[in-house]
Amino acid sequence: MSEHDHSGHSHSGSTKLLIVSLVFTSAYAGVEVAGGLWANSLALIADAGHMITDSLSLGIGAFAAWLSQRRASRTHTYGFARAEVIGALVNVLFMLGIVVWIVFAAFERLANPQEVGGTTVMIVAFIGLLVNVAVAWILMRGEKNMNVRAALLHVMGDLAGSVAALLAGLVIYLTGWLPIDPLLSLFISLLIGFASVNVLRDVLRVLMEGTPSHIDIDKLKRAIAEVDGVVEAHHVHVWSLSSSRHALSAQIKLD
Repeated sequence: MSEHDHSGHSHSGSTKLLIVSLVFTSAYAGVEVAGGLWANSLALIADAGHMITDSLSLGIGAFAAWLSQRRASRTHTYGFARAEVIGALVNVLFMLGIVVWIVFAAFERLANPQEVGGTTVMIVAFIGLLVNVAVAWILMRGEKNMNVRAALLHVMGDLAGSVAALLAGLVIYLTGWLPIDPLLSLFISLLIGFASVNVLRDVLRVLMEGTPSHIDIDKLKRAIAEVDGVVEAHHVHVWSLSSSRHALSAQIKLD
């Protein structure tokens, strides 16, 4: 048997929230890339990379929320819930690729410092900070399902990235100390890396059909055995179809 944690209405609401957030984040990511190239700031480009991966995750979340509403068929008897997990896997691998690129570029900048436009970095990073606050506010107004919580986590990482880029611009403007730019870009890449590893762990747990972390199989067996007419439960298996849909199979011995 399977369970739905959310109604079609909540999926529709989260889809709209994610699409609005996607538009905000994507538009500003483009501005930040242009500003980073103009100012020659790796910290800004790194933060833009973070925002681009967030745009991708928001898009995947919105698409998954829409796709999960499709009905099951003879060829897909569980429906299309697993599309969310496959999308998340693609997303996290892309994020890890961004991290590797930022780290290599940062070490190259540390070895060969380059001039950075501190004023441009500060202006662009400050606007980015405002955009991230706006997106976080939009997401916090909606239902906190798994997709929205994941998107909100990414946006909070973006906020930290914008603060780091703003700090880099301020330090360069006041002191001219150029290593702060690649050093803070390394900090941003660590934020992305930790978030990516956490998401990858959850994705692999679902793909390997592991028991959801909030399920205690022994307690579940005892709860089934307490049902009138049931003696005991054997071969109890619980696995996830997606982050919000789980399935259970069991052999039940009746009295």
